[in-house]
Amino acid sequence: MTSIDESVAAIRQVRIAGPGREYLMDDEPVDIHIDAGRIVDIAPSGALPVRGQAIDAQGAWVVPGLWDSHVHTVQWALVSERVALHDATSAREAAALMAASDSSVDGRRIGTGFRDALWSDSPTAQILDAATGDIPTYLINADVHSVWLNSAALRREGFAAPDGVLREEDAFEISKRLNAVEPLHSDAAVKTAGRAAAARGVTGIVDFDMAWNVDAWARRAGAGFRSQRVEFAVYPADLERAIAAGLRTGDPLGGTGGLAHVGPLKVITDGSLGTRTAACTHAYPGDESDHGVLNVSPSELIQLLTRSTGAGFAAAVHAIGDRAVSFALDAVTVTGARGTIEHAQLVRHADIARIARLGLAASIQPQHALDDRELVDGYWADQTALGYPMAALARAGVELRLGSDAPVAPLDPWQAISAAVHRTDGEHAPWHPEERLSVDDALSASVRTAVRPGARADLVICPTDPHTASAVPLRRMPVLATLLDGRVTHLA
Repeated sequence: MTSIDESVAAIRQVRIAGPGREYLMDDEPVDIHIDAGRIVDIAPSGALPVRGQAIDAQGAWVVPGLWDSHVHTVQWALVSERVALHDATSAREAAALMAASDSSVDGRRIGTGFRDALWSDSPTAQILDAATGDIPTYLINADVHSVWLNSAALRREGFAAPDGVLREEDAFEISKRLNAVEPLHSDAAVKTAGRAAAARGVTGIVDFDMAWNVDAWARRAGAGFRSQRVEFAVYPADLERAIAAGLRTGDPLGGTGGLAHVGPLKVITDGSLGTRTAACTHAYPGDESDHGVLNVSPSELIQLLTRSTGAGFAAAVHAIGDRAVSFALDAVTVTGARGTIEHAQLVRHADIARIARLGLAASIQPQHALDDRELVDGYWADQTALGYPMAALARAGVELRLGSDAPVAPLDPWQAISAAVHRTDGEHAPWHPEERLSVDDALSASVRTAVRPGARADLVICPTDPHTASAVPLRRMPVLATLLDGRVTHLA
């Protein structure tokens, strides 16, 4: 009987979906033979002997191991310890949820996931103070670009805000402080969250935690984290430290058994749609002067990319609004940087082609298109750029990488794949269906390998062919088993 953490020698009686599909033999199951963490052969079922433990897939389907290309790991792992505010329909309701909670961390109440852009009222210090009193209370926006605090929390953190809302850099600072729990606590939470991700077929993540991730991932691996491969980012505040340590994008992190690697330099150039801070060409409704904000100026971005590119770092440039995307592409043109545009939620038509020409990948989060459709139809109604382009990017030849931006959306690649393919959660009509991806394109954007001889045995077994699933079944795709280097990380 195969068990968790056991390496297997074969998967028997399985059909192939996604990259590697050419080995599907007239819809007849095959056997995938594995040795030393690699696929060594794919043969008709029963043609070759199996020397060791095997998983009998009984005609199920296999896809390559799935990646989430945008995760805020510690914040994602700690979500279960915080008050869920996703269903709050008003500021007063969110404040009441916080007041009713008996959950606290170090004397603080922390909530997460509210979306005030959809409320009829606005967050104010008065509303939150009346409900929560002297207990420091923090409500983190679903987009993580703003935090609503009561007066007690503002005093504790040393900030001032007339409405109680901190945005952008100040909000990031609060999140960093709230995430800075004891390492034993956060490491245990990350390990638990990693197991949950394996149960959804995740074999790799790109970690954008706002911290010095070198020590954290070496420590977690030493404590037994083995669920996923990890590429971890460096932020501008730590760039010189990383360079002095001799780090470069792609380097393996010692002591992690090859599971953790140095990722890109992450630069957040603008804000978000929900906080109305994404930098856009056209103004937001109601204020002709409001074009969002740039957290990093174009000249500063060029300096950062010049330094990081020369030191061997790829770049992951957060750019949501079309103005931010254009500035990011200008900086890449000047510096020769490589890497990704993160989010790319509003892109000028000409910049679609520029992303492709510059050889950048677009790291996108399809679930955001569904979650933000009302906001786009309101806040971006007058924008002339493309909102949440996916098919347009693919047609231009841009490499796509799908992710969740967890905890902004759940870390579930099947949810992302379904959102990309169907542009609906099943409850509404497809939103801008012209931007749908094919199942093959969505799967290719969710993996780093293929089911073929010589490839890593990072594999996911599911009961049905993703090509035949409608929106809801694809979102809820059961995962029967997940393998990392041929080692079982999840078994249903």
